[in-house]
Amino acid sequence: MYRDIPDDLRSLVEPVLHDLGCELVDVVLRRTAKDGLLRVVIDNVSGDGRVAIDSIEAASREIEVQLDAADYMTGRYRLEVSSPGLDRVLAREKDFAASVGEQVQLQTRRAIEGRRKFKGTLLAFEDEHAVVEVDGQHTSIPFEAIEKANTIYQFSRDDFAGAPD
Repeated sequence: MYRDIPDDLRSLVEPVLHDLGCELVDVVLRRTAKDGLLRVVIDNVSGDGRVAIDSIEAASREIEVQLDAADYMTGRYRLEVSSPGLDRVLAREKDFAASVGEQVQLQTRRAIEGRRKFKGTLLAFEDEHAVVEVDGQHTSIPFEAIEKANTIYQFSRDDFAGAPD
């Protein structure tokens, strides 16, 4: 989740993305004794998930320069930069607000109504709560309790249709 990104990492990455007309959505940071992984999810400022491959390549190069200059990732590491994808990562409040009406899956930090995993329709995002319809029941989940979330892309026939002539 965006709120969990360390401030020092955010301060290295966000200026690079701003210069490219992009925004930081989420980061996954894993470090082991041997190596590390830094996965950075970016979006364009309109938030539609359509980030040009050239922007992703430029972001990757520039983020790597910043990380190396700051010696942020000690030892070997792998940097992955991507867009939110079809099953869009929901990491910021504005991501949830923009996904109302979509199918989502959420995992919470603690049990809510006896469960940590929810899959259903995001009915609303208001007052820092996601309201999800799961099995005909409405569940209000505090934003601070959400550990990870994403939309579930619904494929249609149009996805598999040939390009128009």
